[in-house]
Amino acid sequence: MSALTSVTLAALGFLKPDGAPLFTDLSLSFGPGRTGLVGRNGTGKTTVLRLIAGEVTPASGQILRHGRVAMLRQVHAGDQTLADLFGARAALALLDRAEAGAASAEDLAEADWTLPARLEAALLALGLAMPPGTPLAALSGGQVTRAALAAALFDAPDILLLDEPTNNLDAEGRAAVLAALAAWGRAAIVVSHDRELLEQMDAIVELTTLGAARFGGGYSAYRAQKAVALQAAGQALDHAARQQDESARRARQAAERKARSDAAGRRVRARGDQPKLLLDARKDRAEGTDGSGARLREARAAEAGAALEAARAKVEILQPMRMDLPPTGLPRDRIVLRLDRVTGGHDPAHPVIRDLSLVLTGPERLAITGPNGAGKSTLMALITGALAPLTGTVERPVPLAMLDQSVSLLDPAETLREAFLRLNPGADENRARATLARFLFRAEDALQTVGALSGGQRLRAGLACTLGGPRPPSLLLLDEPTNHLDLDATEALEAALAGYDGALVVVSHDTRFLEALAPTRRLALG
Repeated sequence: MSALTSVTLAALGFLKPDGAPLFTDLSLSFGPGRTGLVGRNGTGKTTVLRLIAGEVTPASGQILRHGRVAMLRQVHAGDQTLADLFGARAALALLDRAEAGAASAEDLAEADWTLPARLEAALLALGLAMPPGTPLAALSGGQVTRAALAAALFDAPDILLLDEPTNNLDAEGRAAVLAALAAWGRAAIVVSHDRELLEQMDAIVELTTLGAARFGGGYSAYRAQKAVALQAAGQALDHAARQQDESARRARQAAERKARSDAAGRRVRARGDQPKLLLDARKDRAEGTDGSGARLREARAAEAGAALEAARAKVEILQPMRMDLPPTGLPRDRIVLRLDRVTGGHDPAHPVIRDLSLVLTGPERLAITGPNGAGKSTLMALITGALAPLTGTVERPVPLAMLDQSVSLLDPAETLREAFLRLNPGADENRARATLARFLFRAEDALQTVGALSGGQRLRAGLACTLGGPRPPSLLLLDEPTNHLDLDATEALEAALAGYDGALVVVSHDTRFLEALAPTRRLALG
């Protein structure tokens, strides 16, 4: 990799499908090393990657690339094999012909006899011990993601683009991806909310509606620098508020002086002991002076107001999201869930859950862990009633809510306001608007339809509608809740759930998230 390897975005503008600007005049550069790209959902992180990769075109500005760029893409299995991900099917077929004695002299001249061993090593580096001819359809989603990353690394681009590479991976898969990136010696730009992955970045770039800001170091350094920036923004807001107060005070004093001067002038005229010509001249001078002063004060007041609004907006953008949860009132001895000898699964011939008994009482916190395919989502479906058990019984004595990754409790055709009022019948318009605003759906954002939201925004909306009502459910089930949440929302959810007094059942591969929830019990499947 050349030291000149870089990507520069110069005065970039990009429009959303509805014509609204996603960002304007965005200038940003990436050089050698690993850079984490973070920001709240909807700020354009994935779009930046697609712009760099050349998949979409900016509305304005330009992109300068020095080095070969490759982006890890979503893979659709179809009839592809692992060899297809590496673009190696033809080369491997040539080796097969050579071994069978059916290759021409031209074929033998092109044969790469080291290819099978290099492919095997690339796959093993991501924890995949399988031959290149393995069909992708035989792999789990997490294995396909790891294989696609292995192929991207194998291609050895100068600049590697990754969009949420650890999403949907189990612990083994996440560890393999983190190890591969730790050993990557070229440039990488990684969109992620995985704090463990971000910790090993050389720099963090954050996108906000204010633009882009760069922070040296990994996640911990980024958070420390963000805290300093938020403190500075708070001080700037205090200063702007004082300036506006001072401007208003001076305007009041000027108005009071004018009122006293006008009253004095009226008394002099009433006495009639001075010439009218002199009095009119004085009045004209006073009005001229008052007019100039008023215009100056208005200009200063406008400046102070604009400065205050700008300072307030910056604090709101930097300020972490807050989710305040009202109490559920769950008694500590109340049984919230009972599974009695439950067996179930989507394939009756091969149930993944067998003879499971479980009782949750009071505000217990159960973490369900295990590798992909172990039955975690199946168990959640059995608990909620979305899937009937083959044998055994499931009792749900208290109100519960389930948030899965697709947030299926929301109707894509309804607005956020409508969804909140539907799911919280006791709430009024003010409660709906205030709660949605706390979850960063302010003003007209509350009138967006669910179907128009990104995955992360939809999950945030589901959290608002589920947890922000007058009385949250006594039992809350979360299936990989952080997969599509941005960093701010993840940490806000952790803080909110830390004070949640109901029972929790959580499926997650995010070790930091589980540690923050402090589960009282764990159930390891598989």
